[in-house]
Amino acid sequence: MPKESKGKRNSAGHQSSPYAAVPKSHAANAIFRMKTDIGQHVLKNPGVAQAIVDKAGLKQSDIVLEVGPGTGNLTVKILEKAKKVIAVELDPRMAAEVTKRVQGKPEAQRLEVLIGDVCKMEWPYFDVCISNTPYQISSPLTTRLLSHQPAPRTCVLTYQQEFAQRLTASSASSLYSRLSLNTQMFAHVAHVMKIGKANFKPPPAVESSVVRLVPKRPRPQLDFDEWDGLLRIVFVRKNKTLRSSFLGTTTVMDLLEANYKTWCTQNNVSLEDGAGEEKEEVNMAIDDVQPENEQSLEDEEWKGINDVDMEMDEMLREKDGTKSKPAAASLGKRKRGGKVAQLVRGKVRRVLEDKTGLADRRARQCDEGDFLRLLLAMNQEGIHFS
Repeated sequence: MPKESKGKRNSAGHQSSPYAAVPKSHAANAIFRMKTDIGQHVLKNPGVAQAIVDKAGLKQSDIVLEVGPGTGNLTVKILEKAKKVIAVELDPRMAAEVTKRVQGKPEAQRLEVLIGDVCKMEWPYFDVCISNTPYQISSPLTTRLLSHQPAPRTCVLTYQQEFAQRLTASSASSLYSRLSLNTQMFAHVAHVMKIGKANFKPPPAVESSVVRLVPKRPRPQLDFDEWDGLLRIVFVRKNKTLRSSFLGTTTVMDLLEANYKTWCTQNNVSLEDGAGEEKEEVNMAIDDVQPENEQSLEDEEWKGINDVDMEMDEMLREKDGTKSKPAAASLGKRKRGGKVAQLVRGKVRRVLEDKTGLADRRARQCDEGDFLRLLLAMNQEGIHFS
């Protein structure tokens, strides 16, 4: 008599648990579904993981911050060379997996797993950062690492290839951006190696690259918010001339005027002093308008999904809750500007044309030295960006 057939457990119609049965066509060791929407692409090649750790130059006394440990393939390699690993993981399932990798082993005493958003939590002390970075947080993570104090000795980070190219881009490259300047101002940047899609599970849609960031020592004596505020203005449209980026943009001039008033208040400078010294003619507003032939250049600007620069008017609306004005109203406002507005415009024009000679240069043509000169000259006139 034939045996009674038994019903299959965890049939496809009842996979309510994330630890559901996986078809045989998938990888044999896949124990749960990956959340690719939060950048879960686990590095599965042990040779690549070892190469990343070797490039970090770890010491036996190092405390390593690892962002996105996943199932721990990279974590176990780091533990072989470092004193301690602090692994920050957003997904509790992954945190449980990396903990199980070292359970019952001596390495378990040297692994600390933190569950949460690495961009929002307070960081403990660490010497080195190693990360198979989720692509969605590439920009905020990099920015925070650059501004973190005390600065780590080195950071070895895996990025989307296009993002890595932007980090290392020079002013001659079409990928040159605010991200390039911010990174290269505060750290030495080097491309380490490329990683193919097949080295991840599941494979991402794009190629990846490993980049090493070594923060500069001593750290440049520069206010990061002030520096980034300047770059945010000029790189909103990097193909515009600096004259148009400043004098031809009402929201920018409104921002600089507000900052100038704040600076005067903090430094006991009367707004009436010299407020009538700078006079502008009505036709100056026409000179500030962006030439038509610049529009085609703007359309060529690369627009990636990572680190998309905000429009200045949007940034200002978020700051003070105001709405942007139509172009016609903006032009009229410039003509009717008060004494303080005229004073600020005169200062900006003097810096661009007389002090730095950068008025007709475009942001994509300027290097680190040009922007440092511009920032210094603006600050000397009482114009600030933070």
